[in-house]
Amino acid sequence: MTNSSIKEAYKEIFKSHDNPSLEKHIEKIIELDSYLPYSSTFFCITNTQELSFEYVSKNMTACLGLDKKEFQSKGMRYLWSRMHPEDLDVWLKALNELMDFTLKEITVEDRDKMSYTWNYRLKNGNEEYVNIIQNTTPLEFDSDDKPIIGLAHYTVLSPNIEMQICASAKLLNTNNEYETVYFNNFSQKLLSSGISNRERDVIRLLVLNYSSKEIAEKLGIAVNTVDTHRRNILKKLSISSTGELIGMLKINKNLI
Repeated sequence: MTNSSIKEAYKEIFKSHDNPSLEKHIEKIIELDSYLPYSSTFFCITNTQELSFEYVSKNMTACLGLDKKEFQSKGMRYLWSRMHPEDLDVWLKALNELMDFTLKEITVEDRDKMSYTWNYRLKNGNEEYVNIIQNTTPLEFDSDDKPIIGLAHYTVLSPNIEMQICASAKLLNTNNEYETVYFNNFSQKLLSSGISNRERDVIRLLVLNYSSKEIAEKLGIAVNTVDTHRRNILKKLSISSTGELIGMLKINKNLI
């Protein structure tokens, strides 16, 4: 797929008719960057209308070994040019389904409470493909309430970890806890398609070592309901114990 065809597909997904304006709190995010420690993550402020990065944090170069000025000046086209060619079509399909789900299933009032996650492989400064997990939170919307400015966090993982391309959407609920409202594995399924979104939430918290009681409190459900979910999960996945499930998913939390 050529860069121009990626651009057309991407712009179609995020087609919008307004000029975005950056909010004051974005300036504060940028100010904080100088105080953040170096790590395996970096963040960008993305503009889907201009296909640009309004800001790229200092950790980008440490994480990927790429030139920050070039990364920011060339914008999303440069990012696309470094994606693994086998991931491009799947990645675009994931984005399209996430956007379609948001516009059809998420109320206007809830769209600023959403968080989106997907992954792909990207070529770093050493010309080696590494795994990228991208989590994006919308910051601003157009007149049709379509997200156009986002805060994107990128986590860089070893190329030795074999990851399947997945996409998920979470909604901040009344308990101030992110609840999975959409999940799709666009590669070979790791988890059975019979696993419900609520069961995925239970799995995610189990991997974080929460007890049934703590999970019940976080999700606002009864302890007995959590235990029922746990039994159903093991049965659906043909796994004998929670420990076996956790061991299988420890290195692939983003797939939950």
